[in-house]
Amino acid sequence: MAKAIVIVESPAKAKTIEKYLGKDYQVRASAGHIKDLPARALGVDIKNDFRPTYRVIPGKEKVVRELKRAAEKSEIIYLAADPDREGEAICQHLAEELNGREDRTVYRVLFNEITKGAIIEAFKHPGAIDRNKVSAQQTRRILDRLVGYKISPLLWQKVRGGLSAGRVQSVALRLVVDREREIRAFVPEEYWNFSALFEASVPPVFTGRAVKHDGKKFKISNREEADGLLEQLRKSDFVVSSIEKKEKKRRPVPPFITSKLQQEAYRKLRFSVKKTMTLAQRLYEGIEAGDEGLVGLITYMRTDSTRVAESALSEVRDFVKESYGEPYLPGKAIIYQGRKGAQDAHEAIRPTSVLRQPEQVSQYLGRDEYRLYELIWKRFVASQMNPALFDETQVDIEAGKTLFRAIGSVLKFDGFLRLYQEGQDEAPADSEESGLLPPMTVGEKLKVQKILPEQKFTQPPPRYTESSLVKALEERGIGRPSTYAQIVSVIVDREYVKKDTEARFLPTEIGEVVTDLLVAHFDEIFDYDYTAKLEQNLDEIENGHEDWVHTLKEFYSEFARELQQAKVEMKNLKKEETPTGIQCSKCGSEMVIKWGRFGKFLACSNYPACKNTQELSKEVSPAAPDAEAPATDPCDKCGQPMVLKKGRYGDFFACSGYPDCRNTRKIVRVKGETKVHADKPLEELCPQCGANLVVKHGRFGEFTACSRYPECKYIKRETTGVTCPECGQGELLQRRSKRGKNFYSCSNYPKCRFVLWDKPIAQQCPHCGGPYILERFTKKQGLLRYCPNKACDYRETVEPAEEGSKAEASISAEP
Repeated sequence: MAKAIVIVESPAKAKTIEKYLGKDYQVRASAGHIKDLPARALGVDIKNDFRPTYRVIPGKEKVVRELKRAAEKSEIIYLAADPDREGEAICQHLAEELNGREDRTVYRVLFNEITKGAIIEAFKHPGAIDRNKVSAQQTRRILDRLVGYKISPLLWQKVRGGLSAGRVQSVALRLVVDREREIRAFVPEEYWNFSALFEASVPPVFTGRAVKHDGKKFKISNREEADGLLEQLRKSDFVVSSIEKKEKKRRPVPPFITSKLQQEAYRKLRFSVKKTMTLAQRLYEGIEAGDEGLVGLITYMRTDSTRVAESALSEVRDFVKESYGEPYLPGKAIIYQGRKGAQDAHEAIRPTSVLRQPEQVSQYLGRDEYRLYELIWKRFVASQMNPALFDETQVDIEAGKTLFRAIGSVLKFDGFLRLYQEGQDEAPADSEESGLLPPMTVGEKLKVQKILPEQKFTQPPPRYTESSLVKALEERGIGRPSTYAQIVSVIVDREYVKKDTEARFLPTEIGEVVTDLLVAHFDEIFDYDYTAKLEQNLDEIENGHEDWVHTLKEFYSEFARELQQAKVEMKNLKKEETPTGIQCSKCGSEMVIKWGRFGKFLACSNYPACKNTQELSKEVSPAAPDAEAPATDPCDKCGQPMVLKKGRYGDFFACSGYPDCRNTRKIVRVKGETKVHADKPLEELCPQCGANLVVKHGRFGEFTACSRYPECKYIKRETTGVTCPECGQGELLQRRSKRGKNFYSCSNYPKCRFVLWDKPIAQQCPHCGGPYILERFTKKQGLLRYCPNKACDYRETVEPAEEGSKAEASISAEP
């Protein structure tokens, strides 16, 4: 019989810890939070110092019963949830539910990594639940409940059902909306860069860029100025005016904190914030590593501290010295300063042991787990290596009133760059560096091969990616390591933002509308600085320097005033009708802009007598973040105008004569270019009704069908020339599944249900003489042909995979 019970959040974590503690402990999992505020009530007594009412989460009753039953026979309860506010709240709620006996002792156990040494040491020094940390989590939960529960119904009433507001998510959305409006308001300005190809007395040829003109920063604003300067330079001598040589250091970056891991995993691995945290959780909770058994590979992954334990610093320094040599090892361990306001309770994210090198544990990890572990491992080891050294030469070249500059940079010692280099969100700005420079002397006259004027235009700020949005939140002090992933997920899941073709965030129409209403009526609550101040207040509560009730009272006094005002003054978009001057095509009344479930649309002002509606065109819509829809010809079937519509699969043109005429045209956007695909007539006749066949454009590309659709629903199938091997009568035809994947089945379907997923080729097998062979494409092996007869070994690569794709492929090539 176990004398003590240990409770953690996840079953994976429980399994790893139980292995280390032995038979005197039983380890159980709570599967996250067991209690929360009620789902269908506010759950906060505002008049009684904001006292919360917690209930067991629906669906968790069985978990709680089983934990109570297991704890009943235990003398000691160890609560070992994650070492953060959420973990502390879980422990508090577990203690409330399980500690029904006075003779039972409840301990709080904290550890930063799940390794045998760390677990044994943590259980030697158990503590108590941190009440301040619990209060901080509770305050955050109440703040979020007040904002969501009070404002969301207002949005349902004024805009549409299903909308939500969040204390932090709405501020993150505001960042995306504000950035998009910066982009729309941006006016490009013309400017010119001048560079030149120079020859000294010895090779190589090198490039210099104009940096000054007439003693001021170089600035050419139009072609006229550029042509004038070009004429002057052609008449000028180019003379070396100064040469400066120096050694330049590039220092390593600190080990990961949560936000930096999310940003770097997005830049280098293209992992979403959510995926990064899911993979990191697995690496932290434990991986089955051969003879070593279950072991946590990284430290706790929700942290904003760059602190590293002395034992880990000693281990990594020994590893650097042994693996890379004395020149790569700093004289003493590098201690990184955390950002202001960072919580130093946890370490940085690092491998639990650098001796578990990525290639040694790769066999125990999935592909993406391995890539993330490698990233964490390399960053940590590189953080304790010497700087990279460059020999840099700067040469200034005078040409009349213009000063050109060439910078040559040569790597002298690679240092930490041997292992790791940090990624960037955006491509670097134009650089003056030109690689290796030839020997030169001051006063030397250079030969100019070519002067290269280049017209450019200033660019608007880029849209946010997941990486840069997390960076912006972190820089403004909004959110915390445990919340970044959830913030990003919520605004995507609520369809307040979508991603453009470059995976950058673009606000949806509803996202902009909600943001405008919230900022207009709750300007302080959704202010960037105020949100950051609340985060600081939560930190002060956790540190014991601020009273949680005082923080809530201070917040609610302003919030309640703005809420009452918003109930009266907020526009009711459901009732708004904006005149357009457009005539209804059915009754002649004026069309008005109204708000519906899917956003703005045109409706007849004579409703309900006339129920004509129309998709709001981009020209009429005042807030249309998408590209302009192209113009299109009138309907080729009935001559009426084609109007823009929005369907399940995006925008399309439909005849305004619907439902009498059902003609449509697909809109396709490829590489920024927008095209309208009309049906292309063919001379071939429909075998069912005798009308002409046409090439149509559907969800999955081109297909051939009858021009009389929907009266005639004939679709021409691509034939393969292969007789069905099952019935011997039909022919194998190409078809498409509901998910858009090609497959091949018998023309006698449904009488014959033979099907193939790989393409049949009407070619006899060269090995066994079978009537046909199969063809498939894989990223790993390229275009492959093989015999469907399992007893035959025919297999041939027709087109090999492109170089580099093998490393990226994750699809088996086996048929």
